Amino acid sequence: MTSDLNVCLSPSLIPLYNVADHIVVIIDIFRATSSICFGIENGAAAIIPVSEVEECAAYREMGFDYLLAAERDGKVVDGFDFGNSPFSYTKEKVKGKTVVLTTTNGTHALHLSRSAKKIVIGSFLNLTALCNWLKTQDENILLVCAGWKNNFNLEDTLFAGAVVDQLKETGLKLDDAAIAANDLFQVGKNDINQYLKKTSHSERLKALGIEKDIEFCLQVDITTAIPVLDGERLVKLVG
Repeated sequence: MTSDLNVCLSPSLIPLYNVADHIVVIIDIFRATSSICFGIENGAAAIIPVSEVEECAAYREMGFDYLLAAERDGKVVDGFDFGNSPFSYTKEKVKGKTVVLTTTNGTHALHLSRSAKKIVIGSFLNLTALCNWLKTQDENILLVCAGWKNNFNLEDTLFAGAVVDQLKETGLKLDDAAIAANDLFQVGKNDINQYLKKTSHSERLKALGIEKDIEFCLQVDITTAIPVLDGERLVKLVG
């Protein structure tokens, strides 16, 4: 029986899918999933995604020697070690460490997908490694775009289209959202950076003076690590 390749264009649409019957790929290009991929590549022992700022803060009160990362509306929340800029996830900062992370969109999408067969993290940084692994899985695949506060966004959908582009010849059955995402990727693929300059989240980040984060997150295949959810923790997928 042919497996499905579906794209969920917003976390608010997750209830429309039988998540328990899919491998889920969480996508939050600007910037959570890009930072997670970079952090795991750079030797973070684990990244623990939590939904709320209060949950993140609770880890400090428990006395754990964890790095606490909290972002809301693109900014680091006061009192936390850092937010979700990829430049905070260098080897010097995260190697061997556990990071507790909460973000506006990415961790929200992940928690809504908890019933999936498996949850992995996708970004342009690990695009080909992720797609090569997905090709070996005889399972339905759901690409979940984190969007912005439950709204559709261009960058996550375009990345979903890039994944569809690599998988569409494998015989997977595409839903309409996957076809649309791939069509969008065809429009923007020759200059992704230029195409995504028009996005609302890109404008939001530029207003915060962090254009370098945008450029970093649009680098393709600079990592090979695939973060996978193991219990409460995102760790490096082995095998």
